[in-house]
Amino acid sequence: MHNYARTSHKNLARITKFIRELEPDLVGLIEVDQGSYRSGGQNQVEQLAESLGHYHSHAIKYGEKSIWRRVPVLKQQGNAFLARNRIRNETFHFFERGMKRLVIELELEHLVVYLAHLSLGARTRHHQLSALYDLVKRTTRPCVVAGDFNMLWGDREIDLFLAATGLQNANIDGLPTYPSKKPRRRLDFVLHSKEIYVRSFQVPLVKYSDHLPVVVDFDVGVDQDRRKAPRPPHCYCPEPGHLVAVGNDP
Repeated sequence: MHNYARTSHKNLARITKFIRELEPDLVGLIEVDQGSYRSGGQNQVEQLAESLGHYHSHAIKYGEKSIWRRVPVLKQQGNAFLARNRIRNETFHFFERGMKRLVIELELEHLVVYLAHLSLGARTRHHQLSALYDLVKRTTRPCVVAGDFNMLWGDREIDLFLAATGLQNANIDGLPTYPSKKPRRRLDFVLHSKEIYVRSFQVPLVKYSDHLPVVVDFDVGVDQDRRKAPRPPHCYCPEPGHLVAVGNDP
């Protein structure tokens, strides 16, 4: 709780540097601060997007009528995507149960990505997994499902979900991600459909959070590889009375 209450300016700078050096096409962020006192009232997603030259998508992780949206500090916690290429479409789904309910569905040029933060409670988590299954089965495109799954029951939970969805676990070596100081548990997952080929999977020992980051290099079958193409400039131009991030689709 001591660390949770501290301001995060220095840590955000460290995270920004770490991400920039990776030159990622896509970044998923769990429990990012969107404007509490810890971030000086600034939205960390927008700060990261501006620093990296990425498009972004983000939302508060609680249900629209949740009491947690009125609790100081907590009400600013959300999940987010940063994307090198333009976001074609985004959908914010909310589970019917649990404290943390948000699932961001992001449509990119060649795939669909779902980002989730599942419940600590086993019964609620299983209801959420069922809803996540329904989302995955609806798409006909290559997809990735990623996030903090909080699978405290161990491998059996994730194995059942993989069997039901037909997805594959990118972490084939079972590398632990939590806690970052002495990782013992696999709580953070990147799951993918069979059309996606994973080139490498890493869990760097970067202790900027209570979880270690997960870094995945993967390919989706496309006609032309444009990962190293120059990035178009993004404009964060002030207009009267507010700041607009032009790099985001409406």
